[in-house]
Amino acid sequence: MVRGSTSLTLSLFFFLLLHWCPTVQAQTNFIAQTNFSSIHLSGNATVIPDVGIRLTDLAEHVKGRAVYSQPLRIKDETFSFSTTFVFCILPPSDISLAGDGLAFIIAPHPSQNTALDGLYLGLFDNFTSMGHSYNHLFAVEFDIVQNDEFNDINSNHVGVDLNSLISQKSQSAGYWIGNQSLGLDLKSGHNIQAWIEYDHVSKELNVTVAPAGSLRPEIPLISMKNLTLSDILEEEMYVGFSAATGLTIEGNYILTWSFSTNGTAPALNTSMLPCLLQSKSKSPKLPLIAGFTTGMVVFLLLAVAVMWFKRKKSRDPVEEWEVEYWPHRFSYRDLATATKGFREEQVIGCGGFGKVYKGVLCSNGLEVAVKCLLRESSEGVKEFIAEISSLGRLQHRNLVQIRGYCRRGKQLFIVYDFMPNGSLEKLMFGNPGGVLRWAQRYRILWDVAAGLLYLHQGWEQRVVHRDIKSSNVLLDSQLRGKLGDFGLARLYRHDDNYLSTCVMGTPGYIAPEVGHRGRATPESDVFSFGVLMLEVACGRRPVTPFPDAPQIGLLDWLRELHTNNKVMDAADPKLNGEYLELEMERMLRLGLLCCNPRPEARPPMRQVVQILEGEASFISLSVEKGKPSSSIQSSYKCSTDTYYFSSLEGR
Repeated sequence: MVRGSTSLTLSLFFFLLLHWCPTVQAQTNFIAQTNFSSIHLSGNATVIPDVGIRLTDLAEHVKGRAVYSQPLRIKDETFSFSTTFVFCILPPSDISLAGDGLAFIIAPHPSQNTALDGLYLGLFDNFTSMGHSYNHLFAVEFDIVQNDEFNDINSNHVGVDLNSLISQKSQSAGYWIGNQSLGLDLKSGHNIQAWIEYDHVSKELNVTVAPAGSLRPEIPLISMKNLTLSDILEEEMYVGFSAATGLTIEGNYILTWSFSTNGTAPALNTSMLPCLLQSKSKSPKLPLIAGFTTGMVVFLLLAVAVMWFKRKKSRDPVEEWEVEYWPHRFSYRDLATATKGFREEQVIGCGGFGKVYKGVLCSNGLEVAVKCLLRESSEGVKEFIAEISSLGRLQHRNLVQIRGYCRRGKQLFIVYDFMPNGSLEKLMFGNPGGVLRWAQRYRILWDVAAGLLYLHQGWEQRVVHRDIKSSNVLLDSQLRGKLGDFGLARLYRHDDNYLSTCVMGTPGYIAPEVGHRGRATPESDVFSFGVLMLEVACGRRPVTPFPDAPQIGLLDWLRELHTNNKVMDAADPKLNGEYLELEMERMLRLGLLCCNPRPEARPPMRQVVQILEGEASFISLSVEKGKPSSSIQSSYKCSTDTYYFSSLEGR
């Protein structure tokens, strides 16, 4: 009877493990800036060289659609996306004749064969077909006509549509600068940038617009809560744009576009986009004026050419091997301008690698952090840029985005997004004026866990970070955590061995097997993350001696408390007991579990994220006997037990 019960329990455990652990969502990530070969066009849509995609043109009663040629793979309730694009609605000379606008869409079909020409933004065949669940349509409309039948608020609005053109939520087009709201005319003919983001975890949709080239406003124009897109979308969907016009209009244009699922959409370079309104408004000039203008242009071109040749002599040439890696190379002049000549007052961090400067890019006003490094050999430079180019393609909301690099002699510069709230370490230990609240700490650790899960399982290659610590967790303006500093990271195929030639990392965070064998793995990253969790929960550095026990480090001290069933005594006293005991205990026990001396006993990051979300609980299996326990345990002896997870409890 004992053997039969054991077999039944094991069968039940593996059944639950297989059915409760979600599969990894394949990521779709692309940018269409100058090459639109991956975009499928239908109807009136066409590519205009050196401009972008024109959805509709001068003809009346037309429709056009442009979508990414590969369908999105929507899996259960794990679909998130981020997109940004620049569009232009170019009005005719007689502004009163302006036709409809355009819409960003996620639709079940790449083409719009059944949709009516010139009506309904090219999305529906008649009014009665709207509002039905079989449409499986999500759209964000940029509408320049007020239709009473759709309850439009005005003739210049942005709206979120679900299976219908009657918007679930709409706002007059505009944007925020600080606390000031400014209007935005969609049919002005000027370039406008939009950002649309949906997070399946928080079920929140944000839509933001602003003039192209300006900073992205911190406050979105539209924010919707409790939106579950998985209830609307099918398993395969197409993402793109649709437009229709029944009246004369110069055209609806998409000038550049980037998109990402489960990550942040790649940034767009808007500085070189054409201004269609200016080209449209050209008028004939007198021959004398034209001749004078031509002469001035020739003179200026010669002057620019002379300056360019002089500057070229003073800078490093772009070598052939460098071009194949990553085209986004900043000039030294651009970075010097951004950092005010690398002044000392711009320094926001220092380390063994060099200094980090705060800067503002003149091209788009983006705040960045510029890290300066020094490499001795040219081969080292080549390897380094190859690595940075690969890591630059990583796109996730909980990773610090790498924007590009600069090479000048033996100097290397890496350009990151600037994080206004600095590092978690400084906020925890260098902020005498305040204490980071427990809810903020818990959310930051969840953010880091989600970013680390993406590195380990969510990309085409597995990335081992190798230096997870509180100083490498950076905080944005909303105190959301982002994992940064990939200087020690390495890329591997998913079936590779994780061999390293030397021990890399920070004392106190390094897993035992790394110190013994010099072998960095995803499991060693889990160990470092476990130390980080304990550090945040206890408010103590991992290697700083304690006054009451100067010979005991953080991890050994916690294991001793755990053995004596006093693990809750380790909670940070600066919190004054203002925390949820269930979450504190979960954090401490999970941290100890991640710091198990045996790598195979540590949970993978997917289970770590599930436990932090309260979607899984601990089940222990005795290593010595190799038999499962009959119930969920209350004791977690890290030196003798292996832990697995279930969704039976903890919701």
